Amino acid sequence: MEQVLKQRRAAAIKLEAVHVTLPSRAGPVAILRGIDLSVAPSDAIAVVGPSGSGKSTLLMVVAGLERATEGRVSVQGTDYARLDEDGLARLRAANIGIVFQSFHLVPTMTALENVALPLEFLDHDDAFAEARAALTEVGLSHRESHFPGQLSGGEQQRVAIARALAPRPALILADEPTGNLDLVTGAQVMDLLFTLKERTGATLLLITHDRILAKRCDRIVSLADGRIVGAGAKRKVAAS
Repeated sequence: MEQVLKQRRAAAIKLEAVHVTLPSRAGPVAILRGIDLSVAPSDAIAVVGPSGSGKSTLLMVVAGLERATEGRVSVQGTDYARLDEDGLARLRAANIGIVFQSFHLVPTMTALENVALPLEFLDHDDAFAEARAALTEVGLSHRESHFPGQLSGGEQQRVAIARALAPRPALILADEPTGNLDLVTGAQVMDLLFTLKERTGATLLLITHDRILAKRCDRIVSLADGRIVGAGAKRKVAAS
């Protein structure tokens, strides 16, 4: 038992027999079917699979934005079953940075204000100074006073990354972050995301259709019909 507890504490993400079943007019629909997944701290995990396989639902469950119908979900050693919605929101704000395919920036706020938003939620006294530093990290210090509508798609995604990473979360969740970008801009955005992940030591869960991008991660998990059908061994780093 002690060894099991140690393993659970060590996991950044721990899913045990997780099911998600949603209602529909035709009856209950099983989205996730008995997912078991453990992700070590600082690892980068790619989740791949066809559309409708449950990838985005898996991310939403890890984010605490969708409740598991059955099973156990733990992130950073905290069992989600013990948290109400306010508790989940606090945990998410302090520990999880989320980057979506759609940028989800507040259109009436400047880039700086968008990045400062989660820091203000966490009552950081120096929220705007931290937001400026985060924008500098993503190369957008010169765009801090611009509104989302004045930024290119790549710039908006970089602002979204800055907002997600400004609180220095232990876990980064990225759902098809290059889906709305052209090939070149998407590659630049992913280079940035991986660089910042390595710099901060965060754990990364990446949802992607791009197998080449997935291979940059430590491990690839394949989903089909709500089940894990493949979970490759952790990629070995060659000794220098």
